[in-house]
Amino acid sequence: MGSFASIATTTAPTLNFGNNAFVQEDFKEITTAELPEAVKTALKTSYPDAKLEKAYVNSNKEYKLDITVIDQKATVYADANGNWIKK
Repeated sequence: MGSFASIATTTAPTLNFGNNAFVQEDFKEITTAELPEAVKTALKTSYPDAKLEKAYVNSNKEYKLDITVIDQKATVYADANGNWIKK
């Protein structure tokens, strides 16, 4: 686990399943290949059973990830360094 220490040192956010009311921040859809490695690693580390459905990025280089864990859908957000952020 020492190799992950410099990538994502923050705790993963609690998954919030269902509809969330928030202000749209102009996220544009991107491919999985366009995600920074730090974000991919943070996702695998914090949510090992999650399946990435869609990924988005905004002008602040914040990433919105639509994931499925077992049969529940959730959305999580990360910065380009793989740190989880609250939205």
